[in-house]
Amino acid sequence: MPRSKNAVASRARRKRILDQAKGYYGKRKNVYTVAKNIVEKGMTYSYVGRKLKKREYRTLWIARINAAVREEGLTYSQFINALSTKGIDINRKVLADIAMNEPASFKALIASVK
Repeated sequence: MPRSKNAVASRARRKRILDQAKGYYGKRKNVYTVAKNIVEKGMTYSYVGRKLKKREYRTLWIARINAAVREEGLTYSQFINALSTKGIDINRKVLADIAMNEPASFKALIASVK
């Protein structure tokens, strides 16, 4: 019996990798063996990047809240503690948005917890 090579599947597999490597520089975009390694490494970077993005946004929100709160004579940790003791449950993303876009509302919120 003749050997079955299944060229359709192997060509599709290579084409998928080369399509993912589109836009890379030099041999990375058109040599399969090079592209395969680079695409795999890129996938790990994208996985890690999704985790780092969450961390970086939280850091940004905290910095914005801290800057807005310090104008009113509090620190970030004092403000968050005062919010929790008053039972006000607002996440940092919303607090940072209010601090940036609605300073009057944020000042009223600070006054309510002082």
